[in-house]
Amino acid sequence: MRIIGAGTRDNFEYRLLTTFWTVPNLITVVRFLLVPLFVWQTLDMHYGWATLTLVILGSSDWIDGYAARRLDQISTVGKWLDPVADRVALIVIATTFVATGIAPAWLVFSIVIPDIALIANTWVLFRGNPNLPVTNLGKIRTALLLVGTPLLLMGSTDWGKGTILGDIATWSLALACVLHVIAAVHYFILGHRKAKALKSGTEWSG
Repeated sequence: MRIIGAGTRDNFEYRLLTTFWTVPNLITVVRFLLVPLFVWQTLDMHYGWATLTLVILGSSDWIDGYAARRLDQISTVGKWLDPVADRVALIVIATTFVATGIAPAWLVFSIVIPDIALIANTWVLFRGNPNLPVTNLGKIRTALLLVGTPLLLMGSTDWGKGTILGDIATWSLALACVLHVIAAVHYFILGHRKAKALKSGTEWSG
């Protein structure tokens, strides 16, 4: 079974829907709604419940992609809504961790600074969504972040303190942040290549 690209049908021609009302998009909206719930749980030090919320957040990112491919419900809205949900969730989660002293400041800086640079770059080049393909590097980065963050939170619970969970989470997040910076540089380069191709009128293949 595929982990990356799960649900893909071989030799199948997918539609591109223009409607918002698809199962994957509704799952993505639920992911948006879980973010403030996580913040409240963490600030109130309900770390067990906050960990569960993070697990649901992380799994929903995989589930909506699977549903889109398996149900043939890939949509124009989903193409920008899903990555926006990922970015918002990761930035808010990292900021909450740092603000509550659960994680060091480098977690926020390594996520927020590259994202701000990418947003500024895409706005200058495209004045909106550049519709760049999601790379496997970006998917692995996101997976590590969504696995490492609940582990870090579990390490802050009464039963998790002093265990190996904190060390595993720290190394996972450190690797994820390194990949995040590398992925950001890659997307930056792809954006400029696409903009150059569009300007010259040549076909851009990614």
